[in-house]
Amino acid sequence: MSKKLIDDLTADFFGAFDNRGGTGADVARLRRLMIPGGVVVCTQPFTTYTVDEFIEPRERLLADGRLTGFAEWETSEETVIADGVATRIGEYRKSGVLEGEPFEGGGTKTFQFAMTPEGWRITAFAWRDHA
Repeated sequence: MSKKLIDDLTADFFGAFDNRGGTGADVARLRRLMIPGGVVVCTQPFTTYTVDEFIEPRERLLADGRLTGFAEWETSEETVIADGVATRIGEYRKSGVLEGEPFEGGGTKTFQFAMTPEGWRITAFAWRDHA
């Protein structure tokens, strides 16, 4: 049961960036999926963000017409769950049109989860895009 809930939470995370078919992305949903004070890390270049620092520029990018038809999705994962905490590492793919140019890419994301009174929430995630 917990693995399914973590799978669903992770899919909800990836879905927050989807603006295909003219629908608006819902990056603000990350505030519900993550704990307050959650940590976001990009490993190249190494940058740390608060949840709001991560959300704000991505909301603009996905809403102002520069990045359209965008989606990212998990292609493989390994999840370990123990005593109300979990970790997940996985590969993902992404595609879209950035400033009129189609692109595809992918990378690695790792998530940390905790069982909270509201259910599973993301406490931190980190990513690195593949070159």
